[in-house]
Amino acid sequence: MLTVTVDGIPLHYRDVGQGPPVLLLHAFPLNGDAFDAQVRALSGRFRFIVPDHRGFGESVPGEGPTEMSRIAKDALGILDALNIDRAVVGGVSMGGYAAMALLREDAGRVAGLVLADTQCTPDDEAGKARREASAKEVLERGADPLIESLLPKLVVGGRQSSVGHQVEAMIRTASRAGIAAALRGMALRPDSKDILARYAGPTLVVVGEHDVTTPLEKAKQMADLVSGARLEVIPGAAHLANQEQPEKFNAVLDAFLSSL
Repeated sequence: MLTVTVDGIPLHYRDVGQGPPVLLLHAFPLNGDAFDAQVRALSGRFRFIVPDHRGFGESVPGEGPTEMSRIAKDALGILDALNIDRAVVGGVSMGGYAAMALLREDAGRVAGLVLADTQCTPDDEAGKARREASAKEVLERGADPLIESLLPKLVVGGRQSSVGHQVEAMIRTASRAGIAAALRGMALRPDSKDILARYAGPTLVVVGEHDVTTPLEKAKQMADLVSGARLEVIPGAAHLANQEQPEKFNAVLDAFLSSL
């Protein structure tokens, strides 16, 4: 695990493989290990840069909400430290929000865009209130209530499946402060339809067949905004398609990256 300090916060990341650089931004409330299957399968031909966002994995939380623009700036700081001018930028769920925030920060750095199980619209007021209530509960009681409510929505097999066990283990590595800061940061995210509509680069949109959190219509909305975007549905997966069906996801990702 490597470290870069951005605005006083040490951020841990993986730098694995050789070839065109691919920056992967993980989902809430996981860490960079969520992309292990992609890195193992494809790092012979692509260079994967995989950060742990603030408060997750081995990265410590910062001050205040972890806004999506903050994750984007952290990722750009890592690319700067590695002297990488442009990379394919991909994200799952919250990582997708951050990928769109990075596109807003500096579209010239984005050689291609991968948006998996995510959405371009902001939270409504009820959604913001739910995130704040969840943030307070995590700070008071830890991750258990979040795991109980969230895991059934993340993976088809739920908490008792092998993927569910892996996801739960990742969640338990996150700090309470990191989880709460990310919940509050996601509630502050802007509408990203405008930035997608202006983006003309190659784009892959992926969604799990059984994703109830950001379902197919959300994926179609994003794909329709970007001219020439490719939309792929992963059978047998819910909200974490890259972890639930890695072979199917990898095939779709490999085809996209190879086409650039």
